[in-house]
Amino acid sequence: MSVSVEPTTVEPKQGESAEALRPHAEDAFAGELAALAAQDDRPRPARWKLSPWAVATYLLGGTLPDGTVITPKYVGPRRLVEVAVTTLATDRALLLLGVPGTAKTWVSEHLAAAVSGDSTLLVQGTAGTPEEAIRYGWNYAQLLANGPSRDALVPSPVMRAMAEGMTARVEELTRIPADVQDSLITILSEKTLPIPELGQEVQAVRGFNVIATANDRDRGVNDLSSALRRRFNTVVLPLPESVEAEVDIVSRRVDQIGRSLDLPAAPDGVAEIRRVVTVFRELRDGVTSDGRTKLKSPSGTLSTAEAISVVTGGLALASHFGDGVLRAGDVAAGILGAVVRDPAADRVIWQEYLEAVVRERDGWKDFYRACREVSA
Repeated sequence: MSVSVEPTTVEPKQGESAEALRPHAEDAFAGELAALAAQDDRPRPARWKLSPWAVATYLLGGTLPDGTVITPKYVGPRRLVEVAVTTLATDRALLLLGVPGTAKTWVSEHLAAAVSGDSTLLVQGTAGTPEEAIRYGWNYAQLLANGPSRDALVPSPVMRAMAEGMTARVEELTRIPADVQDSLITILSEKTLPIPELGQEVQAVRGFNVIATANDRDRGVNDLSSALRRRFNTVVLPLPESVEAEVDIVSRRVDQIGRSLDLPAAPDGVAEIRRVVTVFRELRDGVTSDGRTKLKSPSGTLSTAEAISVVTGGLALASHFGDGVLRAGDVAAGILGAVVRDPAADRVIWQEYLEAVVRERDGWKDFYRACREVSA
């Protein structure tokens, strides 16, 4: 016996308000999504808002025939995005894998927004995520009063996605306990969610799929079972290939975040962004950009996401306590906090880098002085 799950009635999403600190992707880029939908004449899978081609264009950017500019949401290999989008058009779930800071969550959100028009069917993975977050829970007041019933059942985001033909997102899948992870196996293989308490089940309708993100660099991860991993098509998101690509990513995101926080655009800020990115890449790779000097890498990941955070913090400092121009002194403290995670080992690595590389680099004297000042 099958049971339908009625769409849950909710208040208007915060992203629909201009006061939202971080609008959902489908709200922040509603104009671009509408323009794509209006000019998208290619075949669309069942219940998709856009065709696979239009979804890829939304993520990678481009110019439509009517001149509408679609801004890039992801800067990286086009083929990876095409494989990810194609996976969602099949019966295979998608696993976005990569080290921290490779835009897994960002890509997941924008994929769901472009495919289903709703990126909010989200399960956030933590060490304490219960099985109910993936399957379903109960309204205990009704359960105690009337026993198990459809009215007492509280659908999870995954159950809602199954019933409505939408895309569900599971963030940080490897942080979820292994026994809870495996509750996805039946959902992904049989496209069914049994409700034994009611003698019923929810069957997924066409359009349903799952996007999960995971990384194996953080502590406290739980490896996926081979049975669960087989249910996913894995796409590995790499770190940016070049300094230019990473500078472009950081610049775009800082501009977006800065506008949402009403921070003024920093004139000539690209020069400082490039220095932050260079420092992060050199320490992350264990070698200077010219390949001449080997370096020790600190314990932190020094990801693109952390570079975005450092520059955004520096922009706020420049705006509120400076003249609005982003300078070395505005980003120095943020870099120190990102690099020195282990107060003993990382501080030594940082000091060696400052003296052996930064001090001798042409045009970096102001950066060296600012970093020495905050490191003292």
